[in-house]
Amino acid sequence: MTSLQTLKTQVKKYILILVIVALNTLSPTQAENTNNKNLTLAETPITKALYKPFIERYILDDLKLLRQEQQQLRVDFVEKVANARLDVSDRALRYTADTTTNIFYIITIAATLLVLLGWRSLQDVRDNIKTITSKQISDLTKKYEKRLSEIEDKARVRSEQIISTQQDIANTNLIHSLWVRSGITKSEQEKINIFDEILDLTPDDIEALTYKADTLLDIDEDTWSLSLSNRAIEINDKYALAYWQRACAKAKLGQHDDAVADIKLAIDLTDSLKAEVMNEIYFENLKNNKKFRVLTGKIENN
Repeated sequence: MTSLQTLKTQVKKYILILVIVALNTLSPTQAENTNNKNLTLAETPITKALYKPFIERYILDDLKLLRQEQQQLRVDFVEKVANARLDVSDRALRYTADTTTNIFYIITIAATLLVLLGWRSLQDVRDNIKTITSKQISDLTKKYEKRLSEIEDKARVRSEQIISTQQDIANTNLIHSLWVRSGITKSEQEKINIFDEILDLTPDDIEALTYKADTLLDIDEDTWSLSLSNRAIEINDKYALAYWQRACAKAKLGQHDDAVADIKLAIDLTDSLKAEVMNEIYFENLKNNKKFRVLTGKIENN
């Protein structure tokens, strides 16, 4: 507050000085205009105030005084900050000393209580500490052993899942390549070998079973083909091509009525097979069958 009041006083002084300088600057000019009427032409007029240097000196002295007061204010501020920091440090040291003293008091009181409660010697204390420590270490060891065992089990299961997944991916890629080979292979026996490889990887692959049954019909292995078709139907009784393939095998084996029944089942499951009935070469010997003619008639009418 004292510094602010000092600054306000200095500002008032500067304003007063500026007013005086302005008035003095105007006064010589007016005096000159008045004297010019009375003085002779030989007299030299006064163009500047003679006391102007004294005013400048006064302003410079005030500026110097203001600078000195600002420096003193800065010194006072730094001194107060340093004193405040020293005060904080002293408080911290006193707090540390008091805390340390309290800790020693607590230790002393605890030791006294231990003696009063029956722990009469350091040996008893040490033995009890060993017993408690051993028990806690044992409990912690068992706890972490259990956790470690659980982590190992999870890691083993996860590893098995990863290995199984990798194997499934490898099998899928291999099966895909085998299907591609079967599509470009000309030899019927080679196709059968390829389908066997697929079935070794996936024994319940009904598509591989059906295609193998179709290939067996081409080499006149009709009974084997029928067996594979029955196996495919046992795995998935909603697979239309398995009934269709069994119908082909039964038609070649002379079981015409059963073949027609399987054709109906196949068409009921997949309606698009109606267009293939008249084009299937293994149904040629069914054209004289009454049930087959009725079935084809219905298909043509629809």
